[in-house]
Amino acid sequence: MANYDNSAGFYDKLSQVFFGKTLINAQVYLLHFIPANASILIVGGGTGWILEEITKLHPAGLHITYIEISAKMAALARQRNYGDNQVEFINKPIEEVSRAQPFDVIITPFLFDNFTENTVEGLFLHMHRLVKANGLWLYTDFQLTGKVWQRVLLRSMYLFFGALCNVPTKTLPDTQALFDKYGYKKIVAKTFFGDFVVSKMYR
Repeated sequence: MANYDNSAGFYDKLSQVFFGKTLINAQVYLLHFIPANASILIVGGGTGWILEEITKLHPAGLHITYIEISAKMAALARQRNYGDNQVEFINKPIEEVSRAQPFDVIITPFLFDNFTENTVEGLFLHMHRLVKANGLWLYTDFQLTGKVWQRVLLRSMYLFFGALCNVPTKTLPDTQALFDKYGYKKIVAKTFFGDFVVSKMYR
């Protein structure tokens, strides 16, 4: 199972070296769709900068459950400014998290690229059961659109994070097929960085 403890101290800076602010902008693009007073599940939020971006839009009233398997990443996230929003930090895999009341919004930033085709559907189904029937799923991740440089860059990323953080896969899973299978409708979508990064909102 992937764990980013070994990269927590430099992950954000490293991503900006290669992608500038693309990975940030791609996630921020979706945040204005979050309704007031929503209950939100963030899975794999990393160092927590996204909490500060959400707080700029909603300084209060949100109930956020923040899942991060890396203890070092979670520790950094706890230090962020999240205003008067209620944030519960959980340092364990999402597969071990259950909840009686489903969430209004689920956010999965660059999550699925850490899972193999054999394990990703079980992960997806578990989260599917945690979001309301008419809830929003804010998805941001890498994609391949047939450009050679995308494959080269993706392969390099998998080699690096596979060795450093135990990422168990070297290929992107077909998440669109899962959203289709479980009845989600794509509402908006936008690509970044030569179409290598995509943000989508599903309902």
